[in-house]
Formats: sequence, C-alpha cells, structure tokens
Amino acid sequence: MGEFERSERRAQRELAQQKFPSGNLLLRNPTSSAANEVSEAKIKQIIVVIFMISMIHSLIFSLVSALIISLISLIGIIFFLLKIKTNKIIENLVGFATGALFGDVFFHIFPEILEKQEFLIIAPLVLVGIFLFFIVEEIICWRHCHIETSKSHPHPVALMNLIGDGVHNFLDGLAIGVSFLTNFALGITTTLAILFHEIPQEIGDFSILIYAGLPPKKALLFNFLSALAAILGVLIPFIFQLKQNNLVYFLPIIAGGFIYIAGSDLVPLIKNQRSLNKSIIYLLMMSLGAIFMYLLLFLE
Repeated sequence: MGEFERSERRAQRELAQQKFPSGNLLLRNPTSSAANEVSEAKIKQIIVVIFMISMIHSLIFSLVSALIISLISLIGIIFFLLKIKTNKIIENLVGFATGALFGDVFFHIFPEILEKQEFLIIAPLVLVGIFLFFIVEEIICWRHCHIETSKSHPHPVALMNLIGDGVHNFLDGLAIGVSFLTNFALGITTTLAILFHEIPQEIGDFSILIYAGLPPKKALLFNFLSALAAILGVLIPFIFQLKQNNLVYFLPIIAGGFIYIAGSDLVPLIKNQRSLNKSIIYLLMMSLGAIFMYLLLFLE
C-alpha cells in the first residue's frame, strides 16, 4: 500500500469519527453541519498536502537513483585506464545481476502486485513486458552483451549501441519512477537490481565504443549521455501523474522486462560456459544475488 493511500484512509477515519463519534447516525443542527463541512474541507486540504509531499519525496529519490545509475556509465574508464582485464570481473557480476533481477521480480515486485490485482490480470501484463522488451531488442538491435569486444566476438556499430542503450536506460528509469511511486521499499530494491545489472553492461558498452574506434574521452561522454535517458524515464510517471491504482498495471510489465533480460541475455551467457568450475561460480554468484534481494525483505 502506498504512502498516499494510507494517509487518505487515516484521514477518512478521522472524518468519520468527527461526524459520528458514537458510531450511530446523529441528528445534526445547521451549526454542527457547517462545522463538519469546514472540518471535511480541512481534511481534504491535508490529504492534498500529504499527497504533494509524498510525490516530491518519491520524485527526489527517483531522480537521485537514476543519477546514480547514470554515473555507473563512467565505470568503464577506470578499467580502461588501469588496463584491468574485465572478462572475469564481468562474468561474476553477470551471475550476481541475474540472481538480483530474478530476486527483485519474485521477492518484491510480484508480492506488491498480488496485494492489489488479480492473477488473471497480472499474467497477461507480465507477458506483455516480455514481448515488449523482445520487440525493442529486435528493432533497435539492442544487445545486452557483457563479453568484451574482440575479433572473434564483434558488436554492432557505436551509433546503434548508443541508441539501444539509451532506450534501455529510459526503461530502467521508468521502472525506478513507477517503483518509487508504488512505495519506497520497492523503489530501493528495483534500483539495486538495476544497479547490479548496469555495472557489467556499462563496462561492455564502453568496450564496444572503444572497439568501434571512438577515442576514450568521446566514448565516455557519449556513454554518459546515453545513460542520462534514465532520468527522462523517471519523469514520465510523474509528468503524467499516474495514480496508485494505475501503477499496478505497469509493475507486471516491468517484471516481465526484468525476466526477459535475466532469462534471455544473462542466463544464456552462463549456460554457454563449458567449464564446470565456471558454471559452479556462476551458480554461486546467481544464488548470492537472489539471496541478497531476499534479505532486503527484512529491511522493509
């Protein structure tokens, strides 16, 4: 239940107690009726103020979260300057990110949805999310590839990568905004799930731009500008003033998108490993990611 919904119900109870203090219908004279109308008007004003404070609170945290996600795009330059081999680091991060995405969907998003909506409505919307992310990937040549570029592993050109990454970041921002509008705890867990996925992705994206021939400074700048699309995505639910009862329709779509990213892009990378030791490490990292998201339940 969102903060605004709780505040509205509390205000309605107070109004009911003022109108009917004994729980029975009372005959009221014109003076008491006028007083109650004034009281009701004040309560409505309080509800509006609480709603505005809640919206501003959600917007601030959403923007801060999106900015943090955007700054992750700068991580690639660290590995480039220090000449650190990123393959092993990325492989472990991919495993952790996979578990975190699945954990966010099943431990946080689904319970939130099931409190407010029936399964027969949720299930089709989850499929819409999966299909939507698939369509976006196919049309824009969006690839969440986390393997460092090489001659044996070529990537699309820099422009297509930037466009696809921009769309991806926009959807991430939309997920963050919708989650924080639903409730604060869900906003935090969604941000963390996206954060864990963004680290290996942004390292890979920076590598793609370098491989495509861009100088490191330009690659860093363009990658950061593409990442800022997350902030635009955050603003959409606030600009259109999505209400609590409408947000529940967006959450299953976001869940479907996370399932698609983890299931179609990250899990195949793990399955492609022929080494038993690497597979075991992937499984452990994936389990750690899911366990981490589960433990966050105790902080809500």
